[in-house]
Amino acid sequence: MKQIDFDNGKITSNILNAAVPMLVAQILSLLYNIVDRIYIARIPEVGTVALGAVGLCFPLIIMITAFSNLFGSGGAPIFSIYRGMNENGRAQIVVNTSFTMVCACGIVLMTIGLVFARPLLVLFGASESALVYAYPYMMIYLIGTVPSMLTIGMNPFINAQGYATTGMISVMIGAAANLILDPLFIFAFHLGIEGAAIATVISQIMSACFVIIFLRRKAEYKIRLLHREELGECTEYAKNIVSLGTSGFVMQLTNSLVSICCNNVLSVTGGDVYISVMTIVSSVRQMVETPIYAIVEGSSPIISYNYGAKRPKRVAKAIATMALMALIYTLSMWLVIIKAPEFLIGIFSSNKELLVDAVPALKLYFAAFVFMLLQYTGQTVFKSLNKKKQAIFFSLLRKVFIVVPLTYLLPYAFHFGTDGVFMAEPVSNVIGGSICFITMLCTVIPELRAMEKGCSGDGA
Repeated sequence: MKQIDFDNGKITSNILNAAVPMLVAQILSLLYNIVDRIYIARIPEVGTVALGAVGLCFPLIIMITAFSNLFGSGGAPIFSIYRGMNENGRAQIVVNTSFTMVCACGIVLMTIGLVFARPLLVLFGASESALVYAYPYMMIYLIGTVPSMLTIGMNPFINAQGYATTGMISVMIGAAANLILDPLFIFAFHLGIEGAAIATVISQIMSACFVIIFLRRKAEYKIRLLHREELGECTEYAKNIVSLGTSGFVMQLTNSLVSICCNNVLSVTGGDVYISVMTIVSSVRQMVETPIYAIVEGSSPIISYNYGAKRPKRVAKAIATMALMALIYTLSMWLVIIKAPEFLIGIFSSNKELLVDAVPALKLYFAAFVFMLLQYTGQTVFKSLNKKKQAIFFSLLRKVFIVVPLTYLLPYAFHFGTDGVFMAEPVSNVIGGSICFITMLCTVIPELRAMEKGCSGDGA
């Protein structure tokens, strides 16, 4: 497999070589859940209700992803920094520690989920009629927790070694399998919503097997579970991984919190129909956010590696290139959302009545979409440079301190009703995104300038 040269390659080429395969991978990863939703929405007679029920499962699914990112996104930047410093032994310990934590956490989460799925779904806003579809879907989905977490949590280490194409293939395998198996289990075997969950689990297992085989046999840094006598030695590494990964974890977890709050408010102000609308809006968001995520995550190992190697000019250029790419994309996508919302909604549902409510909701939700790049750029830079406190704070700021309060205040206190729920997101993008980006510029750029002077002084 072709490996990206983080040392000598051009920054723009490196980012593109990392981001393009990651973009393909992220688009394909959406198929795990989005394909489910597309087919579920078309189940005769119960499609719309079943789609809303799957939306109620989002918080649990997001939580699983959040814990995966806790170890993957937390460990990969530290791993890349050590690689840049030529500390190969310490880099290897980081990989093994992350792998062990992913496996252990996956088993714990699956067990808790299987025991408490029903009360959790009720807490998330599920009615008795919705539980008929949400509960069996979730119980089957949870069986794939460990393989799902292994794919998500360990792929960053494949990308951090420069094997972006391999990371793409791992996701492609699962997505292709899901695309084939979904209609087979849902319609051919007449398993309905349970069939969608079975297809997803099988696909996740296939992806995880590929990731493990590559990292065990072919990668430069090969993974294994920590031995009992190594646990004490690796405690400090584990703390650093969790500490840095907390920002991504909080970001994902707060997405789950926001989803719960939105569903609770919408169930009161709009009923089950508006929960289905939010499911569609959330699905569109996942779809259009994916390229942004690919750009920033493709840039992250390049920023981390060059930061560890004390090459401030390459770090600054990587940040600028990442921000410019994200800006071009968000502007283009925002225009598509405003001009053709029906097309995007139609991917997930052909229900004409649902379309009437979904179009204005989508336009409102994405009114300040371009500002999202500011949050993603600032957040990625803080994470890539191992700046834990800033990364965690800005994860909390946008979602917990802005979105959640507004989700309740705008519908109830300001009497915006269902519109208020969808307005909370653009307001948070403008306020939270701007503060995060400006803070990044005011703190990171001076540090890079000081590093450059220090390197020049050493050279003299």
